Amino acid sequence: MAVALKAPELDAACAAAVDVARSIAERRCGVMGVGEHVGVEAEDTRVATHYFAVDHPGYVGWRWAVTVARASRAKAVTVNEVCMVPGEGALLAPAWVPWAERIQAGDVSPGVLMPTPDGDLRLEPGFTGGESARDEDPAEWGQLRAVVNELGLGRERVLSEYGRDEAVERWLDGEGGPHNAMTQQAPGLCVDCAYFVRLSGRLGRSFGVCANEYSPQDASVVSIDHGCGAHSDVVEVTRGVELPRPVWDTVDMATVSLFD
Repeated sequence: MAVALKAPELDAACAAAVDVARSIAERRCGVMGVGEHVGVEAEDTRVATHYFAVDHPGYVGWRWAVTVARASRAKAVTVNEVCMVPGEGALLAPAWVPWAERIQAGDVSPGVLMPTPDGDLRLEPGFTGGESARDEDPAEWGQLRAVVNELGLGRERVLSEYGRDEAVERWLDGEGGPHNAMTQQAPGLCVDCAYFVRLSGRLGRSFGVCANEYSPQDASVVSIDHGCGAHSDVVEVTRGVELPRPVWDTVDMATVSLFD
């Protein structure tokens, strides 16, 4: 059972030390100014904080906080701390967020470097042959390198299974996935479209790149069950136009030769 803590009692001498608190605040305020006394609160036994308004127009809602205390059996009140604190309606700077948490998708622009963090779960070590790779037979090593490069493994790091799954979820939830109005109104799906260029590897089972310049997803990754109105199987219907009879026929084939 929780026990409610009793609020400290406001010491009479500390509460009455308004002038003492104001004089200290005026010595610290500089151009900020000290306004009217807006209250006093008990902090602890024989400890209280006086609040004064800040007159500066750039600090609307801020208050001077002057904490005073009285020693046991003493009559004089001394000042412990003076500072400015935000009050109701005070303008505050937004909470600081580390750069690693501020960066969002698409924030990397020309000239911006984004280092790969240590232990990035999206990556795993690739096949490089190890430190003794140069000691192998050149012919055998060359053949092995050709095979691993064909498999996309000749890199320091490769995409991990977690990284692939994360990309799959992001792509499916994005504009190139199946859950959007574009796909719902499309006459066909990307898997049957001639402009669909399938990715290689495991991701190619479900994704490819759109190569239709008129599609909003041109040069973007799309899922096989995505679709748009620019599907290659949508063929334009051509119709012959029947011309009306001329209002005034100026050519008489019986009397005029077109070859004269």
